[in-house]
Amino acid sequence: MACAAVVVSGFLRSSVGAICTQAASLRLTPSALRHLTLARIDFFIPGVSVVGGFSICSSPRLLEQERMIELAVKYTNHPPALWIHNQCTLDSEVAVRVGGEFFFDPEPSDVSRNLVLIAGGVGINPLLSILRHSADLHRERANKGSGYEIGTIKLFYSAKNTSELLFKKNILDLVNEFPEKIACSLHVTKQTTQISAELKPYITEGRITEKEIRDHISKETLFYICGPPPMTDFFSKQLENSHVPKEHICFEKWW
Repeated sequence: MACAAVVVSGFLRSSVGAICTQAASLRLTPSALRHLTLARIDFFIPGVSVVGGFSICSSPRLLEQERMIELAVKYTNHPPALWIHNQCTLDSEVAVRVGGEFFFDPEPSDVSRNLVLIAGGVGINPLLSILRHSADLHRERANKGSGYEIGTIKLFYSAKNTSELLFKKNILDLVNEFPEKIACSLHVTKQTTQISAELKPYITEGRITEKEIRDHISKETLFYICGPPPMTDFFSKQLENSHVPKEHICFEKWW
């Protein structure tokens, strides 16, 4: 990893506040989690020997204001994911450990940065957290006239088809709310059905290209990449070859 870690150590009790087929919201009460930012969470589930590791997709603001975090958990045969979808109910209890090395959490006085977010498949989860956090920072500065000044944000997001583009409504809502700050390019590689009129302006058929990413290189830009290992390896290597400092390239891969 190219980024420093922000870790809240230890085991903490939590109860599940909501559960559906796409996402779980965990209500966390310990005040020690107040500044948890854009991290991963490990589930230690009673009766399940395998530890579940999931990325947080909500903004830290949700945790600060409502003491909740959101996880998007794909339905798979992985025991923790199966438990979440098939057995988890309101007030189910798990032990959790939080941490991670993939985050964007600037101080108010830090230099303004542009962000390029590159996501593949379910790799959108931590990048959505960064996108939501950036939007919250921009709202805060607009409302108070002070705070961190975020630069521009460009999201490149690739999936097989539009039905597998997770959180597309959330993403487009932010693009429409902050057109001067946030833009997205949604890529589909195996689309077989007609693309809806709402999505069409944002859709490119085919993979994310090296040229698209290279066009956004500047000394003020940070790059965050999360997706399948070949994709992550490719873009991190290409950015290094284009002389982007390693400390400006953050990536996460976990499958």
